[in-house]
Amino acid sequence: MTRTYWAAVTAVVLAMLFAAGAVTVAAGNGNEGGGSGGSAAARTPGEDSADAGFARDMSVHHQQAVEMSFIVRDRTKDEEVRRLAYDIANTQANQRGMMLGWLDLWGLPKVSSDEPMAWMAKGGPEQGGHGSHGAHEVRDGSLMPGMATRAELAKLREADGKQAEILYLQLMTDHHKGGVTMARGCADRCEVGTERSLAQGMVDAQESELALMADLLKARGAAPRP
Repeated sequence: MTRTYWAAVTAVVLAMLFAAGAVTVAAGNGNEGGGSGGSAAARTPGEDSADAGFARDMSVHHQQAVEMSFIVRDRTKDEEVRRLAYDIANTQANQRGMMLGWLDLWGLPKVSSDEPMAWMAKGGPEQGGHGSHGAHEVRDGSLMPGMATRAELAKLREADGKQAEILYLQLMTDHHKGGVTMARGCADRCEVGTERSLAQGMVDAQESELALMADLLKARGAAPRP
């Protein structure tokens, strides 16, 4: 069993527990305050909160990881890379469903007029605005930290075999670095405990996968992009 396999299994189990916890907390809040809903309203994140912003932005971020993983699955027969892609797609699709579910529970929209990553400039120990959205820079043409551009996705779709494996691992390495930056931002800024816990779980799992991807790239005579 690979480190990625166990990281993915752990992430899925944690995600299920967090989802159940979110429903329980929401139900408990709704029953407090004499049924008036006042206590629940006080505990429900606002539309412009870090909790809502992270859930919206990370859902989009995760969707691209799932998309890239399905692309490489059809562009290579290498079992190691296909297994990694399956683990990433499975874990991140599950987490994306949870975050969208939370937005439904909170009665908040899944899209916002705010600029992507605006929530990262609010609160947290690294106060004071993040024009580059944290430690990982947003590159020209990408929507959020680590996300691939349309041109890069097109190139991945056209690649085959070892070339596809290397490009996928490089793109996913960038994607995970950006995802870790975002997840750490939520761990610092989000107020809902289950969401902070999920964000920290993302950091731990994706850092483990980053180490594995570095090994897979090295075995193919390549390295992460600078």
